[in-house]
Amino acid sequence: MIDVQHWLSALPPGVVYLLVAGVIGVESMGVPLPGEIVLVSSALLAATGVVEPEWVASAAAFGAIVGDSVGYAVGRRGGRPLLARLGRRFPKHLGPAQLARAEQSFARHGVWAVFFGRFVALLRILAGPLAGALHVPYRRFLLANAAGGLVWAFGTTYLLYSVGRAAEHWLKDISWAGLVLAVLAGIGSTWWLRRRAHRAESTDGASGEEAASGGQAAVVASGGQAAVVASGGQAAVVASGVESTRTGEH
Repeated sequence: MIDVQHWLSALPPGVVYLLVAGVIGVESMGVPLPGEIVLVSSALLAATGVVEPEWVASAAAFGAIVGDSVGYAVGRRGGRPLLARLGRRFPKHLGPAQLARAEQSFARHGVWAVFFGRFVALLRILAGPLAGALHVPYRRFLLANAAGGLVWAFGTTYLLYSVGRAAEHWLKDISWAGLVLAVLAGIGSTWWLRRRAHRAESTDGASGEEAASGGQAAVVASGGQAAVVASGGQAAVVASGVESTRTGEH
């Protein structure tokens, strides 16, 4: 779907509206096409301002109503043999099992199957041809068809348009918040690293002053204790209160 949206964004707005109407119209005639994907992509594209949501919804509603009416006429003229041929051509979408489920829906809900069928992928394709083949009165069919087409087209378009606008605004806020957090994290980490480096530098400087003072060490004792001073490899011992001088033996 992202590829479809990207492809649609390269087209002029008028071409996008025609494409929405054409794809949804042909799908409603009974040919399996990605009509809902085109509508969803166009609605999200409208949230970015490339196309206008009211024109997307109008094009989708027009294609749905006209396509279903054409499918009704084809189904009424061709009858069940036409549906059987479509089933052989598109067995995954319009095979006997899918056709049986669609007929059950018509038998259970009557003309309301046309209205609610617009919101179901299988019935969205088969509603028109099947209603014609079952000879549903056209006036009742047209009323349900128009109501379903309008609600589906405008409801889907404006719901996705609103969600897209809200998501764009939310992501924009998140991006600014992420930028602010990144800046604060950068400032905080820089301050912490600089503080760690300053502490390490102060510790190294203090250790150097204590360990090295021109290669000299001093230990001083007083009050009857010896004082040892080492300086340049020489030693002197001084005893306080005792005079003892050794200058050699006579």
